Amino acid sequence: MPPASDPSPPPAVSLQEGPPARAAAVAATPELTLALNTLLGKLAIYLEPEEIDRIEEAYHFGAAAHESQFRSTGEPYISHPLAVATTLADWHLDSQALMAALLHDVVEDTPVNKEDVAERFGKQTAELVDAVSKIGRLEGQSYEEAQAENFRKMLLAMARDVRVILIKLADRLHNIQTLGTFRPDKRRRVARETLDIYAPIANRLGLNTLSRELQELSFLNAQPMRYRVLEKALKNARGNRREGVNRITETLRRQLPEMGIEAEVMGREKHIYSIYRKMREKNLSFSQVYDIYGFRILVKDQPSCYLALGALHSIYKPVPGKIKDYIAIPKANGYQSLHTTLIGPYGTPVEIQIRTHEMHHIAESGVASHWMYKDEQTLSEFQQKTHKWLQSLLDLQTTSGTSSEFLEHVKVDLFPGEVFVFTPQGKIIGLPRGATPVDFAYAVHTDIGNRCVACRINGELKPLRTELRNGEQVEIICAAHPNPNPGWLSYVKSSRARSQIRHFLKSRQSDESAELGSHLLGQALRAFDLALDAIDETTWERFARNSGTQNKKEILTDIGLGKRLAAIVARRLVSEHESATGNADLPAENRKPLGPILIHGAEGIVVQLAKCCRPLPGDAIIGIVHKGQGLTVHTNDCRSISRARNETGNWVEVEWDPASSGSYETCVRIVAENRRGALARMTTAIAAADSDIINLQIDDDPDVCTTLLFTLRVNNRIHLARIMRSLRHLPEVVRISRVRD
Repeated sequence: MPPASDPSPPPAVSLQEGPPARAAAVAATPELTLALNTLLGKLAIYLEPEEIDRIEEAYHFGAAAHESQFRSTGEPYISHPLAVATTLADWHLDSQALMAALLHDVVEDTPVNKEDVAERFGKQTAELVDAVSKIGRLEGQSYEEAQAENFRKMLLAMARDVRVILIKLADRLHNIQTLGTFRPDKRRRVARETLDIYAPIANRLGLNTLSRELQELSFLNAQPMRYRVLEKALKNARGNRREGVNRITETLRRQLPEMGIEAEVMGREKHIYSIYRKMREKNLSFSQVYDIYGFRILVKDQPSCYLALGALHSIYKPVPGKIKDYIAIPKANGYQSLHTTLIGPYGTPVEIQIRTHEMHHIAESGVASHWMYKDEQTLSEFQQKTHKWLQSLLDLQTTSGTSSEFLEHVKVDLFPGEVFVFTPQGKIIGLPRGATPVDFAYAVHTDIGNRCVACRINGELKPLRTELRNGEQVEIICAAHPNPNPGWLSYVKSSRARSQIRHFLKSRQSDESAELGSHLLGQALRAFDLALDAIDETTWERFARNSGTQNKKEILTDIGLGKRLAAIVARRLVSEHESATGNADLPAENRKPLGPILIHGAEGIVVQLAKCCRPLPGDAIIGIVHKGQGLTVHTNDCRSISRARNETGNWVEVEWDPASSGSYETCVRIVAENRRGALARMTTAIAAADSDIINLQIDDDPDVCTTLLFTLRVNNRIHLARIMRSLRHLPEVVRISRVRD
């Protein structure tokens, strides 16, 4: 975090000599001396003396670099890196991470650069310092864009080395602990950022204690009035409910050993933010939140967890549907416990968590347990899950366009999944709440997601937008070729599914746009009697450089999307080509006329058939290129484009490919007499003519006639004429016509 004040530039820091005298004076203040001794005392528990000396050297180096800088609280700025390093020492992080914590702001806020740090403290320490340093804000870039880019840098660095995020989390913890001196608007912004990004990351990495503290402090800074009201209500409730808590604690501590279960029983009070979130989610008042107290039972091994659960259910009655087994199916962040809700002695529900001591270590320290409890074999599965999630961030990077889009995907992924479903082979897949079979398909494999066309849930065919529930078995039915539906984006919940769908659609749009752009440019070049293939790569490279694009495909894609006019690009290419070859312009009489673009029927994202007139093979058609949308095909007599027909520049001559195939939607309006069985005879006639009914609207006036609007699927104009002829022969049909708008 940059210093709160605007200090004068600090002097250059000597890399060869010991700490400057002034830095030693700063380091000698009583508060800093005490804080440094506290840190060194924690390090002495698990690090070698040589490593501790290097960390102390990094402290003095940082103190010299920050010597003229002060925080908004008035403390020397070095007090902040020292607090960050102390938090990391509690997690038993290694010496490189601790040196990086002490130096994490020197590259960003002082004349010291990355090379200086690498020369003095090693390349790995310098890499960590660089990873946690913010990117400078570019001119014209908004705060939100700059923050998204910084988060992207941080998260991708975290995927390569998890120590990066541990340093950032410790940094954010101390910043939010000392946020009281800032303006209310800045406090709210930092608090919201912490709740949206940092607290969920801490939770996702299993750092539950840190996550809860970040949530509490964020709630206090974002909504101080609500926090204080709930804090006061909670203090009042303690006196009212103390007797019940003591009674339950004594009962459990007495009866569990009598049943042969060695257990440690702890009562705990729910955090204020947790109570507030429950009130909001379930629309409750504080008096309706009964389980503000919970209990935690620690036992020696996993079988004892289940024995303790049975014992508890014999002491107090369980609430049906409130038993959760996170031991058999751990949470995504490695959390394992049994949860049960019991009816206490005064008729109020009581939540109890049962876990082993090892599970408790992981539940409180998460990924930091890798350093704190290196000998624990139980961490291996959790480490694999964490590694898999970190690698998924790299996958999101490759499929996300902008930093804001990447951050959006990560936010979705940060909230742990609560739905567990099974593959046909019995493998468990964890998904976010509200997930659908499409999310499931992409969780299994990207190719299965891209080729997904239908699904079976517990053996029954179900729509792809069906919300999955715990314990269901899901089977995905795949097509031969990938073809994700853009409509899936409206209901998928997982970041993986959303990013992969967007990535595929963008790639397909780019390919189709480039193909269309190639066709349009080829037509434009014919006016100069020049083939597209005749343009050499040197000419393309020169043109791309002069036009500010990267390559030939990008230029063709821009033409296909309507961002560039083919005629203008053709003229400039011809000029570049003739300059290179020395040829003069051809006379006008030698230039070939433009040929039409052929519409094949298998239209993709870039070439679209207009919804207003629904053209069919056999109709006279015309095309218009819209900027950023590609080519839209209309019928020649479409009323929606009649006003723009005289405009030049965007119109393209198009024709149906004689070999076009496929099916097309069209609308038919029928006015029919009200007779019994009339609708049945019409639908039979349509089916007999090999057509499908997509939609039907009926305007019923029982005294006169009925107007029916059929949306049909047909092959071409001739097929439609055959359907209309068979319908016209029905005695009840008064009038039939094709709907153009």
